[in-house]
Amino acid sequence: MEITRRDALKMASSVAIVGGPSAAVAHDAAAKAVPQVADLAFDLGIPTPDTVEKLYDMMDFQRAVQGYLWAVPTVGMEGARRMLVDNAEARSGDLVLVAGYRDVSVMLGSNVTTPYVFAWFDLTEGPIVIDYPEGATAGSLIDWWDRPLIDVGVSGPDGGKGAKFVMVGPAHEAPENSPVGAKLLRSRTNKVLMFCRGLDGDLKKVEAVFSKTKIYALGTTGSGVTALLRFKTEGELTSMAHPKGLAYWQSLTQALDGEQIEDRDRFFAAMLKPLGITYDGSFSPNHRQAEILDNAANLGEAMAKASAFSKRIPGMRYRDDAHWEYLIPQDFANEQDGPDGALLDQRTAFFYEVTGTSAAVLTKTPGTGSAYLTAYSDPDGDAFDGAKSYRVRVPANVPAKTFWSITLYDTETRGLIQNKQQIVDRSSRQNLKVEADGSIEIAMGPQPPEGLEQNWIPTTPGRAWFVYFRLFGPLEPYFDRSWHLPDIEKAN
Repeated sequence: MEITRRDALKMASSVAIVGGPSAAVAHDAAAKAVPQVADLAFDLGIPTPDTVEKLYDMMDFQRAVQGYLWAVPTVGMEGARRMLVDNAEARSGDLVLVAGYRDVSVMLGSNVTTPYVFAWFDLTEGPIVIDYPEGATAGSLIDWWDRPLIDVGVSGPDGGKGAKFVMVGPAHEAPENSPVGAKLLRSRTNKVLMFCRGLDGDLKKVEAVFSKTKIYALGTTGSGVTALLRFKTEGELTSMAHPKGLAYWQSLTQALDGEQIEDRDRFFAAMLKPLGITYDGSFSPNHRQAEILDNAANLGEAMAKASAFSKRIPGMRYRDDAHWEYLIPQDFANEQDGPDGALLDQRTAFFYEVTGTSAAVLTKTPGTGSAYLTAYSDPDGDAFDGAKSYRVRVPANVPAKTFWSITLYDTETRGLIQNKQQIVDRSSRQNLKVEADGSIEIAMGPQPPEGLEQNWIPTTPGRAWFVYFRLFGPLEPYFDRSWHLPDIEKAN
């Protein structure tokens, strides 16, 4: 059964389950979005000055709320850049290795099974050459609206054999002096993110592969060893999660700075301009604008949570006999457009939870790429409570060519759950207790069940969580849905 539509007030109220103290603020903001014509005064049909002020406030607030949802992908990309700059002092073209519980915890929807390598690029000054290495890696180069330019590594056209790319921004012509054999990538944005995984279990081998990467401005010579920056080891790390309140709009302004307005975005650009959101990098809202933007961000976030955790997108249920859903809508396209218009709801739901996509995650070819199932509540519709215990029995012969994993995320941060054990997942790569029939029972709760300690994922009372079940190299029984993954059930 598909999720039914909920109105704005109900969405704002439901944020109390997952959003904590912001619930009341979001509810108050929602009330402003519902004008009562009976409360408006007119003079012979003409709005009075007081009514004009109210109407413009309502108009700007409603536009800002929709602007929040429109901006979710690019604010997520700016969050990735901010994470790299704040935590590793990364400049354009620097590679950053992100590995281990502490580092990966600040990412959205990621896992600790494989390390990540990031880089961000500014194409304003001209084309950039990437000499991508041969080896066991997988990832993509994506523009600032989270649209892939190309997959790289074993899941890309190079098949893990390495490749050379020349990236060109929207304002530059195709260069005549590209290196021999280089593939030209034209980005529609001046900022680009490289988002990759190292697939080898040995971190030293992953470092050795990526250290062979060469990144340099076209016309110069790339030489020497590429350093892999790491996050600072002291102090609090900056998360890539979407900022709250007014900071959301500051991040959006930074994301749009120096970019060109695409045709698909012109209405949103026009609606946000009266609120001080422009493409020129400046952001200094007056008191009225700041109040509207802050309230709109609170309600926009509540709507994004509803879009992600209670999707009304058709076809999200994996099978009718369990409550697992696809993480990525089945009609999603990386261009974010469909035959009936832009995939606005789909991309809001997807990119509120994660940052970074690729062709590989949309695979329909058995044995390649990766697939993701998710659950946000138990079969009774209740949020997964960190104070309670749950179990799921993973059947034998999971249709995953490479491996499978189950990972828990904090509902508020969309990052890894936090616990003193620093255990957030269980996978087929680990030494788990296996039942006589080949199935594996995974336990989730604040205390380890006797006999299942090695299969246990610790949860924290007072925090809600949701779960991703990943299949790396999904096989045909996943695609034809003949494979059944039982629900996560409350444990006695």
